[in-house]
Amino acid sequence: MAAEEAVEAALARLPPEQGEVEEEQEEAGEIKKHISIQRQLADLEKLADLSEGEFTSAVSQNTDQHVAAGRKPCPLCPEEKFKACYSHKLHRHLQNLHWKVSVEFEGYRMCICHLPCRPVKPNLIGDQSSTKLGAHYHCIICSATITRRTDMIGHIKRHVNKGETESRYIAAPAPKSSHEVLKEADTDVQVLPNYSTPQKSDSYFNPKMKLNRQLIFCALAVLAEERNPLECLDAFGATGIMGLQWAKHLGNSVKVTINDFNENSVTMIQENCHLNKMKVMNTTKEEDDCDETMEEGEENVGIIDVTKMDANVIMHLRSFDFIHLDPFGTAVNYLDSAFRNVRNLGIVSVTSTDISSLYAKAQHVAQRHYGCNVVRTEYYKELAARIVVAAVARAAARCNKGIEVLLAVALEHFVLVVVRVLRGPSPADDSVKKIRYLIHCQWCEERIFQEGNMVEENPYRQLPCDCHGSMPGKTAVELGPLWSGSLFNTGFLRRMLFEAVQHGLDEIQPLVKTLICEAECTTLKQFSIHGPASQNKQEECGVFIKTPDAAADYYVVQGKRKSNEMSRNIGKRQKSESNAEHPAFYYNIHRHSIKGMNMPKLNKFLQYLSQAGYRVSRTHFDPMGVRTNAPLAQFKSILVKYSTPTYTGGQAEGPLQSTEDAQAEDNVHTAVADTSGDMEFTEDDKSEGSLSFTKDSYNDNFTADECK
Repeated sequence: MAAEEAVEAALARLPPEQGEVEEEQEEAGEIKKHISIQRQLADLEKLADLSEGEFTSAVSQNTDQHVAAGRKPCPLCPEEKFKACYSHKLHRHLQNLHWKVSVEFEGYRMCICHLPCRPVKPNLIGDQSSTKLGAHYHCIICSATITRRTDMIGHIKRHVNKGETESRYIAAPAPKSSHEVLKEADTDVQVLPNYSTPQKSDSYFNPKMKLNRQLIFCALAVLAEERNPLECLDAFGATGIMGLQWAKHLGNSVKVTINDFNENSVTMIQENCHLNKMKVMNTTKEEDDCDETMEEGEENVGIIDVTKMDANVIMHLRSFDFIHLDPFGTAVNYLDSAFRNVRNLGIVSVTSTDISSLYAKAQHVAQRHYGCNVVRTEYYKELAARIVVAAVARAAARCNKGIEVLLAVALEHFVLVVVRVLRGPSPADDSVKKIRYLIHCQWCEERIFQEGNMVEENPYRQLPCDCHGSMPGKTAVELGPLWSGSLFNTGFLRRMLFEAVQHGLDEIQPLVKTLICEAECTTLKQFSIHGPASQNKQEECGVFIKTPDAAADYYVVQGKRKSNEMSRNIGKRQKSESNAEHPAFYYNIHRHSIKGMNMPKLNKFLQYLSQAGYRVSRTHFDPMGVRTNAPLAQFKSILVKYSTPTYTGGQAEGPLQSTEDAQAEDNVHTAVADTSGDMEFTEDDKSEGSLSFTKDSYNDNFTADECK
């Protein structure tokens, strides 16, 4: 009995098998970390010191013990791959073979391992099998072994996207909430930890689209002042942040519907509604279940209808006054449904994020989605906006509806187009007539919209430049079809600025001011000019805004169709606005600069163009862009005239430059003399671009009954 107890005690002191250890640790909720996962290189060297005793005991007795005692084995390589060596060689081996090709995650390094941990499929050659061992990595989060380093990096990224950042090798802490709460415009929204890089089944929240959301909110606020209550739709809700902002800030003026086809997104939208103390009305369930979503003792700001449908289906089933489309990529697949049931004089806003095709990086995709030929130009952002507007106009015309473009914005991440819907075949025909082709010179970047539909023998004659005669080959390309009309409505933008001031949206106010100046083709110095003294004025953010009086001009006829007089006034307003359209496209001052010359400051250059008799303004599409009705030749002449030489070669450049300046000055005087008969500006004319306005200065006011 004593002998048996001694054997059992000796067996208990022996190290257990690896599988038994892992099973016991899995039951305890923890797995021992693999030796290839370390924080520092010194930790790997310590492992070699620990394994030195095992190595010396395994050496056969006929080996020189003095030689073996000073050598250390590699802890991550088998003996047949790397024999024991001295410390300095082992350090180089661990650093070059294991540490340099490791994968880093949260302070740990997953080094490459050559031990026989991973089962390798044998390659039979005759009767023998290859004994080659495969190198691999051990995942710090799960028990997987990955062969390639790039696959290991992708494997870790998939864990992070799923929110699995806790290692199985560490005891699991107390469960934390898988949602992160973000706040934007006094609206709280829950998002997943991977909201910036979601999977297909997750919701996406992009903080960089804040300007986009604020612009759309101001457009909806302007429409809510014309008539209410509005039925508005956010067709692609995701987290529901946009619809929540509508309901929270506009209150009973809007009836918000947030739709998404993803079940996880719909659940998150409902949770975000409760987080913002909104009542959820889910149309997919019975009415008795809708009241249960309201918690007791809480005051609800508004009611939000949350639906789970395809965007095309819900827009076919229901009518709305305001529709916003923001799919992932292009929105052309949803335009027909949007215009099918949108009410008369309603608004449709479209956000396109397929900038690779719109910005001419993937021209074949633009041809496939928009049926448009596009190349990379200096005005590529405005070109993208006109491509989207043309697609919107064609979709509206197929439903016998026309459009009036209220604003078109193209920034780094998106292209936003907001249009008003005009019912009837006549507005549809007028909109389609504004879709034309553009002739673009690839040498000097001069451009002009093609006139007429007749085939010309020499279409190059339409271009103002003479590059075709002086340059070999084909110099121009036909782009389009594009929208050739105005991209902005000045009155609507002024009212948007008023709403931005009222709701404290300070971030978009500079952008809206730039859009107003761009729509009027005026400079910022003509921006805040005092209006008549008889008007009630209020100064906010440096802009004089007229406060509404007794609503003499801003009136709504309740229960009646618009009268003939009101129709004539609207027609006169649209005609006057069309006559004062801003020039199409812009020039980049750096693109047309002269080598060896210092350009004038941009604001100074705008003054020089204005003094020459041309309309001029800056543009939001390009910070160095100039929107003007001056031809490119005169644009370059004025730029050369007011540029100064860079003196690097001594005094020989002085007389030469003075001769060039004199020649450029003659060209400018000739151009001004030719246009002086057509352009005569007075001080009164310059003051027309003043921004002294009221919320009712935009005469596009309509009744609720007119939209039925």
